[in-house]
Amino acid sequence: MKINNIEKIAFWFLALLIIFIFSFNIINYDASSGYDGEAHHGYVDHVAMHLPREVNLPTVEDTREYFNPPVAYIFPSVVKVLCRNIIDSEDFYRNCQPIYKQLSQIFQSLLFFISLLFYMKIFQLIKGSKSIYNLNVLLVIGLLTVNYRAFLMIRGEPYIILFSSIMLYRFLLLLENNLEYSKKDYLIFGLLIALLGLSRQWAFLLFPGFFICLFFFDSREKKIKLFKFLASSFIIGFFGCSWFYFKHLIDYGSFFAFNMSTMPFNFSNQPKSFYLPNLESIRLVFQKPIRPNFLNQYIPIVYSDLWGDYWGYFSFTRDALETGRNQNLIGDYLARVNIFSLVPSLIFISSFISKIKIFKSKNKNKYDYFYIYVIFSILITFLGNIWFVIKHPTLLSGDTIKAIYLLQGFHMIGILTISYLEDLKERSLNRSILFTCLLLAVFIHNFSAMLTHY
Repeated sequence: MKINNIEKIAFWFLALLIIFIFSFNIINYDASSGYDGEAHHGYVDHVAMHLPREVNLPTVEDTREYFNPPVAYIFPSVVKVLCRNIIDSEDFYRNCQPIYKQLSQIFQSLLFFISLLFYMKIFQLIKGSKSIYNLNVLLVIGLLTVNYRAFLMIRGEPYIILFSSIMLYRFLLLLENNLEYSKKDYLIFGLLIALLGLSRQWAFLLFPGFFICLFFFDSREKKIKLFKFLASSFIIGFFGCSWFYFKHLIDYGSFFAFNMSTMPFNFSNQPKSFYLPNLESIRLVFQKPIRPNFLNQYIPIVYSDLWGDYWGYFSFTRDALETGRNQNLIGDYLARVNIFSLVPSLIFISSFISKIKIFKSKNKNKYDYFYIYVIFSILITFLGNIWFVIKHPTLLSGDTIKAIYLLQGFHMIGILTISYLEDLKERSLNRSILFTCLLLAVFIHNFSAMLTHY
């Protein structure tokens, strides 16, 4: 059987597997069981209460998630309003909530697949391929267990992934056209910036990378072209989303109000164990990677939450965590997940390091600038998240340390990894097959971690 045919079979096998995961989780997972789930649904309830008469965003008195931009709550709020008008019931709150929860999960799952489509379009463009289907996109992005939690909860991160995938594609098109653009191009880009800004505050960490790219162009003419495009786009984006942040400034005294107390930035806000986990914590990552182990330790928690479910909002009951109905069993399994996930983690790291050579190249091509943007977006996302956690320390638990907050960064690392695997196919087919088989094996082993047992 030809390699291409085997790849097609693997593609559709993986596609059906991912569809099954989302379908299973939609049926079995309650969206309000996620991180601060009830508070997010309180946001929906408040918005829906005032629609269609007016758009009224919640305040600190209405929900502790008041600080979030509104995009993630529009769809469930509209569904709830429609449900309220259709269902003849005195208790439409109880009757409509399950409907908008599940429809929101279906809708956000579709956003995930649309994002995958744009990732495939990106690599179709880079490789000059006629076929849009790309096994590596499904394999790499589908491996990230955190996806299946994020897209099943009502929150802003799924929208960041959607809009950033489109923005990446539009940026690549701009580079493909030698920075020639029309009014339509920067209007679309500006709209995407506005939508990102109104999805979740983490999205702002994706913006500086575009301006950093300016410094790497060897032509003054290209620098000016890109700057004009970015300036026009960001002005549109600013007017599109700034109203929300100025409202926060007026109401709460800060553009980025939060539901926790803020400390002046100082590395001493966090203990040494936050930055450098001890040997016992590292051992527990591969023996029992669930809370309350290695509390408030950044790397162990992020790693365990990325591949598994450190906080237990998906895999096991959050009631009585130490004695939960399946905590011990799940804990042992998630330990094996973390061990197996060393394989994709090492490939991810290798992919990132391999792309660093771009900076040494004197003759950069148009795709190099694309990857330069991706690299800086990864760095800024992680540095921004660490800054956030230091500014808002939760010393007893490390509650602000969650892989879901870094979802955009992991997807960007995924972009570099897909590129690495695509290049590997051309350099060494045998190594490419080996890496693909290893990642497929990890996917199959980690399959249960992607399904809710809640």
